[in-house]
Amino acid sequence: VQLQASGGGLVQAGGSLRLSCAASGRMFSLGDMGWYRQGPGKQRELVAVISSRSVMNYADFVKGRFTISRDNPKDTVYLEMDSLKPEDTAVYYCNAKVRMRFGGGYDDYWGQGTQVTVSS
Repeated sequence: VQLQASGGGLVQAGGSLRLSCAASGRMFSLGDMGWYRQGPGKQRELVAVISSRSVMNYADFVKGRFTISRDNPKDTVYLEMDSLKPEDTAVYYCNAKVRMRFGGGYDDYWGQGTQVTVSS
């Protein structure tokens, strides 16, 4: 299973970016999909997560600014980021819980990370 993330870049404060992450490879089912980020000198932190039934949860610091969504037939998760702030600068990683076989548990898979830089 591979997760391919895209959509990062450089944007001015107040601007917007949209991240995408597509899962590919053999899998029985996808569970929760989400986005994490790791800023300079900081630990990786949860940004947002969405279940297979589109129940969404957000970190407090992005509520009202970021929107997570998924396209189940395409095994893809998106993160629409609006009103970006310099403190949102980080490497953003997508994550997916993958069930490899019927009756099995979920394993964590990670994308390669995409850099988001917000200038002031």
